[in-house]
Amino acid sequence: MEKKRVFISRLFPETGEELLRNAGFPVTVWKEDRPMTQDELIENSKVHDALFCTLTDKIDKRFLNECSNLDIISQYAAGFDNIDIDEATRLGIPVGFTPGAMSEATADIAFGLMIAVSRKMFFLHKKISGGGWSYFKPKDNLGMELKNKTLGIYGLGRIGMEMARRCKGAYNMKIIYHNRKPDHLAEKELHAEYVDFSALLSLSDVISVHCSLNDETRLIFNKTTFSQMKPTSIFINTARGLIHNETDLIEALNKGVIWGAGLDVTNPEPMQPDNPLLKMENVAVLPHIGSATIEARGKMAEMAAENIIEYYRNKQVPYILNPEALRKRR
Repeated sequence: MEKKRVFISRLFPETGEELLRNAGFPVTVWKEDRPMTQDELIENSKVHDALFCTLTDKIDKRFLNECSNLDIISQYAAGFDNIDIDEATRLGIPVGFTPGAMSEATADIAFGLMIAVSRKMFFLHKKISGGGWSYFKPKDNLGMELKNKTLGIYGLGRIGMEMARRCKGAYNMKIIYHNRKPDHLAEKELHAEYVDFSALLSLSDVISVHCSLNDETRLIFNKTTFSQMKPTSIFINTARGLIHNETDLIEALNKGVIWGAGLDVTNPEPMQPDNPLLKMENVAVLPHIGSATIEARGKMAEMAAENIIEYYRNKQVPYILNPEALRKRR
């Protein structure tokens, strides 16, 4: 039987490529250190059988119909808002992803941003480099403590659960959350309380966003919702930038509607260097590095490769978004 050819769209950690080659798959890797254009992605995918891709690759209706030759798509990410899952399912193309691999790493970033914002760390670091560290001023550089405060989780999945565990363990924070449905594990382990969205906004001292991006969550944090938050509250987003309206966030911070913000995702990305958020003392911004640990990125590469290997071995995809597509292939 002819060997199935795999196309890898970026320079990912080598563990995934090695698994594929050791399993006998011919592998082609895009060697340029930049995202491919969609035309380049289509051109390469047309002559391969499996695609190993990531969030910067636009897997929309056009791509899927031009590349309907693909047996499987395996995404190097837990998110999948770049992929038209419905169209892939209609065409019978299974789509794998890598859930859970970056939960610990991303929760660490959310937790770190919360602390950094609460004590104005990024701003004060820049103040030193600008020669602004002078004599002691008792009322200067004041932040706020987190012990016994209320953490509101918007989207209590794997990452949200890890963030809640950190906040409960480190600061004995009260955990409230809003999901599509209650999470009984969180309620048992952390005494977390399920609340409606309005209550989450009004009761939280820190709101940490961990939901997926969809029509319901797109721009849900905006002028209206920020106005319902406490003026002493901190907004953390490590999920997707399009979940918050950045213009509204800037206005809310400037007017004291909320106290601070920590972002690992921005709207748009990348953030421009003249963005006013970068100059605010109560804001911390990182360049979308939630999964950026050796361990998490390596595990993601392995999982993405395993999806492809297991599909060809057993017609199963261990981490799959659209199992209905497998039934269409039978």
